[in-house]
Amino acid sequence: MTLAEAQKTVDNWIKTYGVRYFSELTNMAILTEETGELARIIARKFGDQSFKADDKKYDLADEMADILWVLICLANQTGVDLEKAFDKNIKKKTARDSQRHQQNEKLTDNL
Repeated sequence: MTLAEAQKTVDNWIKTYGVRYFSELTNMAILTEETGELARIIARKFGDQSFKADDKKYDLADEMADILWVLICLANQTGVDLEKAFDKNIKKKTARDSQRHQQNEKLTDNL
């Protein structure tokens, strides 16, 4: 599925099942909440914290998909074409960082 297809799929779902989009401010708060849920899993799975009994129900992939869903909602609401934005962002990063990371001793010392 392309980003454009994902944006259309979310829009169709909202119009069919969701009644309407939540406000942009509400979706921003939800995005923050979902990001926190992902952070909780990462901290426990890859970091030093241990899982609590109620943390084990979380699914890493599902939490990432939740974030993507809300981000797509925000893009749809604000008129952002995510494919164009992502392509532009990759070009920006390539122009800015094409040599930077290769010259970073913190990244290359252990190769």
